[in-house]
Amino acid sequence: MDHKAFIATLPPDTLAALNRKSDAAGLWHLAGHGALILGLALWIGLGLPLWQLALLAQGIALCFLFTLEHEATHKTPFARESVNEWVGRICGVLIFLPFEWFRYFHLAHHRHTNIPGKDPELTAGAKPESIRAYILHVTGLPYWYANLKQIFCNASGRDPGAYVPNRTHHRVRTEARWMLLIYAGVIASLFVTPFLFWVWLLPCLLGQPFLRLYLLAEHGRCAFVADMLENTRTTYTNRIVRYLAWNMPYHVEHHTLPQVPFHRLPALHDHMRGRHKVTSDGYVAFTRDYISRIDAP
Repeated sequence: MDHKAFIATLPPDTLAALNRKSDAAGLWHLAGHGALILGLALWIGLGLPLWQLALLAQGIALCFLFTLEHEATHKTPFARESVNEWVGRICGVLIFLPFEWFRYFHLAHHRHTNIPGKDPELTAGAKPESIRAYILHVTGLPYWYANLKQIFCNASGRDPGAYVPNRTHHRVRTEARWMLLIYAGVIASLFVTPFLFWVWLLPCLLGQPFLRLYLLAEHGRCAFVADMLENTRTTYTNRIVRYLAWNMPYHVEHHTLPQVPFHRLPALHDHMRGRHKVTSDGYVAFTRDYISRIDAP
């Protein structure tokens, strides 16, 4: 059975229930994630005991806004489209990932998941196959370089990528220019106070490796085929990780039915029990297995 055959087994009323969005569920989850970020920022800003450890926690909380921005490209975290759009844009600014551009990059990824030459995620270095490439990838440095380069590219009006429709080029360009303006203001603020450096910029650098390790598990070492049950991995993990990642460890479920909002993925997971072809018992187990099969050079 492939993912399409599985979808065909779902009764229409079950599918309708799974697809139902909710502002309340999304806003409640966002309030919790946002409160964590603001609380850690206060901890760091006031220099409370162990504030240095809070830098790492803050970085992880900030970087995992990627999973929310990712969901917003599908317009699923919230029932109201305007909320999805603005939350996605704000997350994009915070993690240096332009939302308008990423929407089309990510939709191309869903359309051609793990298909070489078509899936934009399968670019050089995206799935490292040597120890050297793996270490570089996990540092997050290629992420920062690629994203900053993309923002400048978009702002200059150059081609943002074949997967971005011509009709959206103006929006992509305008967004990138606003982002650069915001970042210029941030840099200027650092000459007055280092506050944003300590509660935002430095934590993002520290937290990015954890996001890189997390994202590798989604499709790393999966088959280059069109079946979502084979080209995507669901990772069994604890509630804290599921919460920070907006339930995206249920990744086979998400790719099978991307219109299902994050808060209904556990229910979809229950419907899929016994049909998963690629899973992992936690991110430590996945990482250990990935490294054990990597090329030495």
